[in-house]
Amino acid sequence: MIGAAKQVMAMTGEDSRLNPFQVMQWPGVMETPEQDMDTINKALLEGFDQGLSDFIDARASEGENMKALIVQRLEAITAEVVKVRARMPEILEWQRERLLGKFEEAKIELDASRVEQELILLAQKSDVAEELDRLDSHVKETTSILKKGGSVGRRLDFMMQEFNRESNTLASKSISTDITASGVELKVLIEQMREQIQNIE
Repeated sequence: MIGAAKQVMAMTGEDSRLNPFQVMQWPGVMETPEQDMDTINKALLEGFDQGLSDFIDARASEGENMKALIVQRLEAITAEVVKVRARMPEILEWQRERLLGKFEEAKIELDASRVEQELILLAQKSDVAEELDRLDSHVKETTSILKKGGSVGRRLDFMMQEFNRESNTLASKSISTDITASGVELKVLIEQMREQIQNIE
């Protein structure tokens, strides 16, 4: 286009008032090859379809990766639940012996039934069986939601709130460093899942 304009200027002279671009628009001066719009439209639609297909494939691949990460965290939560459940009898026995030892140190004379009542109350306060059962239930429900597919972001986000509630209660009832460590690990795993779920519709 610029080359053609220079040619027009050379032919009309530098002092000419003619605008070379206007001259080029005169009929017959320049010809634009006719374009096949059907072919162009077809190519554009094919490109759009391919781009859309690539986008859907990328989303599906990203979704599978997120699902794998969440499933991995759910398995780790189950492992922590199993660990805490296995340690509880030992911890409760340790707690019982510790309480009896304190009574002996203080030389407090208590009748057997009173001691037993105190131990039962203490065991109830530190019993985490209900929280462990709920965590198991939440793992199953979350796994079920992931299998169903579709728009699951809100349901998964709700499940993360439920997980957090149980892990907080577990940590608050902790009477040993092992349970505290498991409570912290649960919080880390839940937060890792929550971060992934923020990207799910």
